[in-house]
Amino acid sequence: MSSNSKVVIAFDLYGTLLSTESIAEKLSEKFGKDRGPQLASKWRLYQLEYTWRLNSMSEYRSPLQKLESHTDPHSDQYEPFSTVTEHALRHTLSEASLSLSEAEIKDFMKAYDSLSTFPDVSPALSKLADMDDITAVVFSNGTKSMITNSVHESEDLKPHASVFKDLVHVEEIKKFKPHPDVYAHLAKKVGKEGKMGDMWLVSGNPFDVVGARSVGMQSAWVDRGGLGWTDALVAGENGKPTVVVKGLGEVIDAVKKHGSR
Repeated sequence: MSSNSKVVIAFDLYGTLLSTESIAEKLSEKFGKDRGPQLASKWRLYQLEYTWRLNSMSEYRSPLQKLESHTDPHSDQYEPFSTVTEHALRHTLSEASLSLSEAEIKDFMKAYDSLSTFPDVSPALSKLADMDDITAVVFSNGTKSMITNSVHESEDLKPHASVFKDLVHVEEIKKFKPHPDVYAHLAKKVGKEGKMGDMWLVSGNPFDVVGARSVGMQSAWVDRGGLGWTDALVAGENGKPTVVVKGLGEVIDAVKKHGSR
C-alpha cells in the first residue's frame, strides 16, 4: 500500500482504541466486583511484560545458532500475541490462587476479540472518515486474526472498519513494540520507508510512544487520565510525545496544526 502523498496516522489497538479494562466486567462476573478490575489490570501487565521479555530474549543467539544459517534470527523466542495473552491470563490466575476451566479460558480469549472501545473513539473515527489527506491504519502487537476480529466483528469498531486502510500486525517480523524493527515494518507497509517523520503513532501506551519517537516518528499520546507525561526512560525530546491529547477527538487537529508549522 502506498501513502507517499498523505500523512499516515497509525492507531494502536489495545489501550488506545479498545479498553483492555473492559474485560474486568467479565472477570467480575466470575470472581466478584472487587477482584475483577485488579485481575484485568494484572492480566494486561503480564501481557505486556511477556512481549518485552520475548523481545529481549530474541536478541541473544548462541554461537551454535549463529553458525546455523537456516535458523530464522527473528523467531527464536517469538510467541503470537494470542498465545502471550493466554499465558498472561494463566499467570494472573495462578498468582491469585484462582482457576478457570479450559472452556472458560477459551471463552475469555474469545471475549478479548470484542473489547469495548473508549467513549471518544467512535466520534473521532467518524470525523476521520471524511479526511482525504490522511491515511489511517491500525498498528498492533495483536495477531492478524485478533486485529481482524476486533475491527470487523466487534460491535463498537465494525461500523468504522472502512476508515482503516490497512491492519498492520507484527507476525511477519516476529517482534513486538517497542522494538525498532516493528516501526520500520510499519513504514514499509504504508510506503513510508525513509520517511518516518511522515507517520504519526496514536497511542495511550507510553512505551509505544517512546518507541515510535526513538525512530523518528511523530506521536500523539492519549492522556485520558489527565495525569501528564511521567515516563522518564529516554531524556530529551525523543523521549516525549510530539503532542499530548486528552482524547482521540483532538488528534486530527493536533496533527494538522503540527504540519502547518
